[in-house]
Amino acid sequence: MNTRLLFVFALAALALAATAMAEPPAVKTGISGDRGIAIVTQEPAGLRAAPKESSKPHTLLSQGEALEVRGEKLEFVQVYDYRRERGGWVAARLVQRFRLDAAEAPELLAVIRFLREMPGREALGIGFAAAYIQAAPKEVMNGPNGVEALDALGTFAERLARRASAGTLGKAEQAEVSAHLDVALRHGVRFTSREAEGRVLLCYDGDAFKRVLAMAATPEQRARAALAVTRSDCIDAGLRPGERQALDAWRSEMLDRVTVADLPPAMKNRVHMRRAAVWSGLAYHQARRGEATTDAAQRALAELASVRKEDLTESDTRAYSDAVMRVGASRWATIPAKPAPKQPDSRPRLVAVSGNVGETCLLLVDAKNDVLAPLARRCTYGLPWMESATLNRESNAVAVAVQQTDTWREAWVFRKAGAAWTVRVLPPATFAPGVGYAEVAGWVPGGSQMLVAREASGDGRYQRAFELIRLDTLATVRTAEEPSHLSAFQRWQDPAWKQNTVSLR
Repeated sequence: MNTRLLFVFALAALALAATAMAEPPAVKTGISGDRGIAIVTQEPAGLRAAPKESSKPHTLLSQGEALEVRGEKLEFVQVYDYRRERGGWVAARLVQRFRLDAAEAPELLAVIRFLREMPGREALGIGFAAAYIQAAPKEVMNGPNGVEALDALGTFAERLARRASAGTLGKAEQAEVSAHLDVALRHGVRFTSREAEGRVLLCYDGDAFKRVLAMAATPEQRARAALAVTRSDCIDAGLRPGERQALDAWRSEMLDRVTVADLPPAMKNRVHMRRAAVWSGLAYHQARRGEATTDAAQRALAELASVRKEDLTESDTRAYSDAVMRVGASRWATIPAKPAPKQPDSRPRLVAVSGNVGETCLLLVDAKNDVLAPLARRCTYGLPWMESATLNRESNAVAVAVQQTDTWREAWVFRKAGAAWTVRVLPPATFAPGVGYAEVAGWVPGGSQMLVAREASGDGRYQRAFELIRLDTLATVRTAEEPSHLSAFQRWQDPAWKQNTVSLR
């Protein structure tokens, strides 16, 4: 008896496994006892030694906890808590009792719908969703109501993880969220933790959403599920390149299961933005492996272009900028390789050669200095985009794009100082690498200045700027939020940059 009931209180883990399988294993889907379970609906609910208010609670129960009912007396319910391995009495007004049979499934679903849009009631919603999954017959779980329950379970779990990740919680709120996470874990909901921008980020593992994507869900349910399981900020930073490329391929497949034509405008935008971010990452990984990148990069651009800015909500503005920066970081993947010049160019130019394992070295050569005696040399484990190399009119500066990660692209500037050449790196921002790009937008005649567009986010900050920069120090001479506010940009911006950049929007 006890062994069976232990499994019953792991409601979601067992029942979820049954719902998504055509031939589910024989799992126990209900309590055989006569008294059913009690779900704690109000907190804190004292678990007392005797059925009276004057009896001091020996523990406090949180919303959503499920307890085995063993009896009742006066206005109290006698329960047993298998996690704490102790029994006691809880006031009947603080719990709701269920027998977990099919007849109760509609009532449970109605409560789930009520709780769905109530912030702070995530643990209770998870408790009711788990109870519904336990009570509903298999054929119901495989139908629209089953999908709705799984969608709600995922939504509760996702929202609870976001609450836990908020950096503004006071001590009392932290204790409450911690208790709710514990309740969710007892119902089989799993979370992973990541470190992001100096804080711990908690992420739902997305199990319920993955099941929604495998079922006959509505377009909105699919979109919600796909967006939840493809979050960029929940990706393990320790993945190896091959693992990350495989993950991005899986993410693109999940997003492609969404039919955007049937979605509301705001959600349609969110799917397009996420697709743009995922496909830009795929383009980068393909380039690293020497594979063709044009299709992935063009797909990223097309998805970004499909975003209707007039339909962006205020909360989606940051996501839009993030998608733009990711596409911008990999935008050179859309540019085909330049054909070799018919006549050897005597001016300075860059040549890429292999260095140590995984390393690429950029050599600056000219008619008198070949790869054996280059004018300058710098190596990187990043990805140099050789098609981006550009020489100024005075032939005293060369710039090239070097992408260090799938989301971070620098501009390297080779400059002649006297008889020697130096190499400087212009990052997207001075804070720790996050998401962003820096790109040369044109050369200013005279050979001492250049135009740069930079956009980046990280450490909780976001910045976008168009700058006039000195070549000798890479110091900013003038900066503006829009290129039209700088006269140098109006006069000297490169038409090719203007045609291909995503910074102008």
